Amino acid sequence: MSTYARTFRSTPHRDALDTWKAIVELLTQGRTGTDRNELLAVGGTAASVIADQATKDAAIVVTCDGPRTRVYCLYDDDAIDGSDAKEDALGYDPLKGEWKVSLPCAADDLDWVSASLKKHSSRITARDSAEATGSETTKAGAQAALVLDPKGFLGS
Repeated sequence: MSTYARTFRSTPHRDALDTWKAIVELLTQGRTGTDRNELLAVGGTAASVIADQATKDAAIVVTCDGPRTRVYCLYDDDAIDGSDAKEDALGYDPLKGEWKVSLPCAADDLDWVSASLKKHSSRITARDSAEATGSETTKAGAQAALVLDPKGFLGS
């Protein structure tokens, strides 16, 4: 399964709700309709998760009938600098078919975040940011997994 990642500049570059709206724009590819409305309906809860910086090292994970999408956020000086941001459009529809979104949050907040999301959507759920989802890793783990072994190219 292919996985693509995007990294959005959050606070103080843009507030948490504006960060969520930018993420929704990426996921909906500018389209209006029920998918966009469903994502925007959880805006307050998603903004809370983003404001708590849960998305700094744990991704918002979007699964669909196509590739998986991971979305991280930058904060503080990294958000101002923006050199690590990657907010460009995806070359596929991240909401194709039966899509789902998993928001990371602090373990202490999991109950209320889950209850709040459930009021608006069955496809948008929360998980403990300390736990990976399926083949998903944290940002640090994903970076560590991308180590190039030049000996593999050269043979023994």
